[in-house]
Amino acid sequence: MQLPMQSQKRPSGMLDLKQQSKAQLQESFGWPAEPKRPMVCLPAGMSEKLGGTVFEELLPGLLTLPLELLVVGKGSASYGSLFTKLSKEHRHRVHIMPDTDDGLRSMYTACDVALFLSDPRTMKELALCLSAGIVPVSLPCPLLENYDPVQESGNAFLYESPNAWQCFAALVRSMETYKLPFDWKTIQRNGMEALS
Repeated sequence: MQLPMQSQKRPSGMLDLKQQSKAQLQESFGWPAEPKRPMVCLPAGMSEKLGGTVFEELLPGLLTLPLELLVVGKGSASYGSLFTKLSKEHRHRVHIMPDTDDGLRSMYTACDVALFLSDPRTMKELALCLSAGIVPVSLPCPLLENYDPVQESGNAFLYESPNAWQCFAALVRSMETYKLPFDWKTIQRNGMEALS
C-alpha cells in the first residue's frame, strides 16, 4: 500500500490536512467530528506475536485516556473477537479498519499515534506511519529516536521493554505532547525526515 502521491510530495500539506481527514473518518463511523481528539492505531493488527499479552494488560489504562482507537482487521482470531467486543462496548471510540488499500489509506491519513507492542524494525507499517506523520509509541529500534522536548529532537515515544506500564507511560507522554501543536508537528517532521 502506498500513501496518496500528494502526501509523498508535500508532507507539510498532508500534516495540515490530517485533522480534516480525521473528521471525515469520524463522521463515516457515525462518531462525533472531533478532529482535535487524538486517534491511535494498531497498524499491524493484533496477535500474540505482535504483543497481545501486553495489549490486554494495557487495555484498562488505555480506555481511561481521551483517545480513539483503530485496529487493522488482521491477526489472530482470538484478538479479532476481543476487538469486535470492544468496538460494540465502546462504539464511539474503537473501530476495526478493513485490511484494504482504501481502509488503510484512510487510517494512515487520519491517525496521530501508532502503537507498536513488539519490535517494529521488520514491519512495513513503521515506515508507512512515519511517512504519514503518525508518531510511534514503540519499543526501541534503529529508525526511532525518543522525543526530547528540550532539544526538539526525536520522532517517537519509546519504552524500554514489552511491559504494559512502561508502554502506558510512553503513551501518556505522547498524549500530553499532542496538546502542544508546534511540538507535535516537529515530531511528525522528524519522523518523515528519518526516512529520507
